Amino acid sequence: MRAVVQRVDWARVVVENDTVGAIDKGLLVLLGVTGDDSDRDVSWMAEKIVNLRIFEDENGKMNLSLRDVGGKALVVSQFTLYGDCRKGRRPSFVKAAEPAMAERLYESFMDAVKDLGVAVERGKFGAHMKVELCNDGPVTLIVDSKEVLGQ
Repeated sequence: MRAVVQRVDWARVVVENDTVGAIDKGLLVLLGVTGDDSDRDVSWMAEKIVNLRIFEDENGKMNLSLRDVGGKALVVSQFTLYGDCRKGRRPSFVKAAEPAMAERLYESFMDAVKDLGVAVERGKFGAHMKVELCNDGPVTLIVDSKEVLGQ
């Protein structure tokens, strides 16, 4: 499982001119699922992201987590995070999970984040989305469960 995590002042997802998810201060999480991901990846990823100390404390140091600041998460499914661009000019997406599996783990991830005490907004799985945000910092991180869980 792979995520691009952006600290935001605000973010929203629009599908067919309708806002389907929006947050103020928090994290925009672009979440990609690969074919060998499991509930173990979901748990690790949710715990890691919710507890990342990337918000500033009273001294201007990145020392506070999403929970510490009472922020929300906006989670957007992003199969293109598993696009392989090493050969040719068109990315290959063979490492991205099949849609049914990806949607199940996407939903499980959002449930896990909620279980950790963070409010969650969402994109619309499988839809063509417009994502708007105001990146704060900017702070953008890539988190990959495979690099840590060694799968």
